[in-house]
Amino acid sequence: MSRTCRIGDVEIGPGKPLAIIAGPCVLESVELAVKVGQTLRDTCRDLGLAFVFKASFDKANRTSIGSPRGPGLETGLKQLAQVADTLGVPITTDIHTPQQCEPVAEVVDLLQVPAFLCRQTDLLLAAGAAAAKHRRAVNVKKGQFLSPEEMQGPVNKLAEAGCTNTMLTERGTFFGYHRLVNDFLGLGDLMELDAEGGSPPVCFDATHSTQLPGSGSQTGGRPERAPLLAKAATAAGVHALFIECHPDPASAASDGATQQPLDSVPALLRQVAAIRNAPDAGRTP
Repeated sequence: MSRTCRIGDVEIGPGKPLAIIAGPCVLESVELAVKVGQTLRDTCRDLGLAFVFKASFDKANRTSIGSPRGPGLETGLKQLAQVADTLGVPITTDIHTPQQCEPVAEVVDLLQVPAFLCRQTDLLLAAGAAAAKHRRAVNVKKGQFLSPEEMQGPVNKLAEAGCTNTMLTERGTFFGYHRLVNDFLGLGDLMELDAEGGSPPVCFDATHSTQLPGSGSQTGGRPERAPLLAKAATAAGVHALFIECHPDPASAASDGATQQPLDSVPALLRQVAAIRNAPDAGRTP
């Protein structure tokens, strides 16, 4: 049995509209975030898709120590609050330490646990407690080194902290050096995870799945394959898609090698909406 996850006024799960979690990788400015968010919000609204805006106030797991990380916690949360107020949509951002969870939960609707940190007990317990206190949700990205079944651990830790308003995100699995692969057998297993209270909704990260990790001083990627993966995952029945996008990916402060050009995203969203709305397609039991 699957359950749903409520993020602000958006509900993700079986029988609900396909949700799009999207935005630039890192929070570069309020102006850019609003520009990206307005395009995504309006397109999703026209297509009957749910929308959650995403941008990170800090990217703590960069390849190089010299890579831009973002405005930081205090400034970043102020900017995210401005973006949320302007767009009128739920927002999500990454958390990296237990100390960030409480202040982030005061502002942000969905706390996102990065894949590399998905087994960190103190972080999960703090995220779960803060989310439960402020009636927020937690999204845990599946570690590139874990099987779908092993994601029961993070889900159980969040539940132990009082939070069952959770979801999981698939973002590829390590295959040798500098390569991620997407296991659609495993994606099906993740959507049927035998967790207490039912299987959490599953999101598919179409852009990070195209990364070539550690292939140089910056992570490389195959961004041209993200639309293919997004369409395949929608047909497989995922409840949400995660898509990072930017008006000019080549100049993006982070993940420029995998972000989608903003002007190409509306066409992709039209395609996934058509797949989702096809009779008997793109739906989990």
